[in-house]
Amino acid sequence: MTQAADPARAADPTTLMVPAGLKPADGRFGCGPSKVRPEQVAHLASEGAAVMGTSHRQQPVRALVGRVRSGLRELFGLPEGYEVVLGNGGTTAFWDAAALGLVRSRAQHFAFGEFSTKFAAVTKGAPFLDDPIVVKAEPGHAPTIAYQHGVDLVGWAHNETSTGVAVPVSRPAGSEGALVAIDATSAAGGLPVAAEDFDVYYFAPQKCFASDGGLWLALMSPAALDRIAEISAGDRWIPEFLSLATALDNSVKEQTYNTPSVATLFLLADQIEWMLERGGLSWTTARTAESSARLYAWAEATEYTAPYVADPKHRSPVVGTIDFADSVDAAVVAKVLRANGIVDVEPYRKLGRNQLRIGMFPAIEPDDVTALTRCVDWVVGHLGWPLGPHRPISPQCGGASASARPSTIRGRVQSAPRSGRVIEYPA
Repeated sequence: MTQAADPARAADPTTLMVPAGLKPADGRFGCGPSKVRPEQVAHLASEGAAVMGTSHRQQPVRALVGRVRSGLRELFGLPEGYEVVLGNGGTTAFWDAAALGLVRSRAQHFAFGEFSTKFAAVTKGAPFLDDPIVVKAEPGHAPTIAYQHGVDLVGWAHNETSTGVAVPVSRPAGSEGALVAIDATSAAGGLPVAAEDFDVYYFAPQKCFASDGGLWLALMSPAALDRIAEISAGDRWIPEFLSLATALDNSVKEQTYNTPSVATLFLLADQIEWMLERGGLSWTTARTAESSARLYAWAEATEYTAPYVADPKHRSPVVGTIDFADSVDAAVVAKVLRANGIVDVEPYRKLGRNQLRIGMFPAIEPDDVTALTRCVDWVVGHLGWPLGPHRPISPQCGGASASARPSTIRGRVQSAPRSGRVIEYPA
């Protein structure tokens, strides 16, 4: 039985009140900035108060930087000779620094979304570098990583935050002598990686590490350190703020070139230690795998949704992108959820798809991901949208259909039959 339309709800769907028993314990599902655990904030207010407002050149703050660097070394199992380097400005600043301090003459980029394209744009715009080789894949798809002779740096994103496509990290065949530089902004701490497979693994702390932005961190191999020394010894002009040699020199002294956000460092150190106490990278990657398995299973079993990334092996465990049938307005769903305290599930703005994007970083509870899917089902059911030309959703029976009728998702026909699933919607 289809629910009768409520004129007030039709005029303003955000007046819908999701039952408290359905809601996640924490409604933050952003893909960056992401959920900060309440315990981190409490620790900052208590233990962190002593270092807030003190000099970053003195021992208390330098000890905090040391906790970050030693924690990351342990978390990623860095071999002897690797360094943890950090500086201000976030990943965006690091792209400029890398073009200045890591690329000798020509880079190769694999671009498959908004952020993996940005580093390529930086090296293309650098007047002191040859034009890069850019291998593109359409959003939602992953490129084939293959080294092209003549480049001295190969780069791609471990996880493309804009689309939810993950590409494993391994050294391309024949790339000896070239640096492998991986943008791990939304991947580091949530996806498996081995240090031997990269020379530079760079990221920011506002995703898996549940801190604030404005800082970049890079795990660097001896080959990357040698490249920094080689380029800095040449005649290329490099601003001190973007100098990786300067960042390295300060990092080994447990400090940054210019004043950092001490609160960001404190939240970051707290999150790293929280991860290590629970088993390190093997624990965090199992947790994100569990969260994402729940999300994608729901999306595949629900008649009006489908994972945006078609190839399961490239579906991100930390950023889930879910397409909705044309008959369901995902933007309205997101507005209703936001009005109910479930926030930041909107898609990446430039992608322009009828979808939701869900962060599943280690700080996010897998049970909260499950609760989110139930809330989406409840909202869609209570808005009374039809699933397609034949069958509307009702509050009593929604989600999956046992029929094998094809369902159109954003113009693509999903011909595989859905498993039967009955959802009970509370009033």
